[in-house]
Amino acid sequence: MKYKPIVVVAGEPNSIFLEIFIKIVKKNKFKSPIILICSKKILSKQQKVLKEKIKINLIDREKLLLNKIKIDKLNLIDVDYDQNNAFQKISSKSNKYIKSSFDIGLDIMKSKISNKFINGPISKEKFLKNKFIGITEYLANRTNIKNYAMIIYNKKLSVSPIITHEPLKKVSKKITKTKIIKKIKIIEKFWKNFFRKKIKIGVTGLNPHCESTDKFNEDKKIISPAVKNLQRAKINIKGPFPADTIFTTSNRKNYNLIVGMYHDQVLTPIKTLFEYNAINLTVGLPFIRVSPDHGPNEKMLGKKTSDTTSLLNSIRFLDF
Repeated sequence: MKYKPIVVVAGEPNSIFLEIFIKIVKKNKFKSPIILICSKKILSKQQKVLKEKIKINLIDREKLLLNKIKIDKLNLIDVDYDQNNAFQKISSKSNKYIKSSFDIGLDIMKSKISNKFINGPISKEKFLKNKFIGITEYLANRTNIKNYAMIIYNKKLSVSPIITHEPLKKVSKKITKTKIIKKIKIIEKFWKNFFRKKIKIGVTGLNPHCESTDKFNEDKKIISPAVKNLQRAKINIKGPFPADTIFTTSNRKNYNLIVGMYHDQVLTPIKTLFEYNAINLTVGLPFIRVSPDHGPNEKMLGKKTSDTTSLLNSIRFLDF
């Protein structure tokens, strides 16, 4: 097989993911075969809602062989799920099903049959239950990886938060010079190896205007020394800059990646600029993990109007 398959874990069953996925598979052709891990019953039910039919190749999760994977059909690994709970409100009733789906997907990654992994959205509240702050951290734990980074990628401009889904009150305590250096080094390495191009990084400060009325200024004591350390390591990086001006047209054109100190500091402007035209990457794992940049959005379930852009970009990103 010329192209390794893209493994897709559907995630939360009571979400818009399968609606979007079916629309994409029906209308687009890809070089890489796709292995979807989800309940056949839920997939069939969603096809009926959309009045769409997809050719399915049911494959055995225990005896997964490359010669059994088809390029012209959707390769499906069926995961047991109580159909009575499908198309309902998100609850912890789906947790066993979601975990089983991730177990199968990660087993495929370990087998080296694929190194391309997409997951649909899940409920942090119901599935992760405060054990992990996000799927990025969940997958890092499942693969025993300590050093990893989250990137929201668009080919024009990408962003990465040093602190991901932590409450804002915890951010200043969790920012360290070591953490900034490690995350940016792993991003720079990925950029060089995957995109084959030099990275141009701008770093935001933590405080408004990179100033603080407190005795301890994180921008001067933590962020600036981290940037200087990375510059000495020959990484093309500048900062810290005030977060309220780095995304202006004249400033952002100087970078292909802006690193912020916390989630909304960089995700709010990137989503304002590109809306759904971005994907979520986790770099540093033993495989390339991508997810569409949206949540389960159960309120849109069954309305047939959800935007396919981010998931389509996620599949295209791994179609090599």
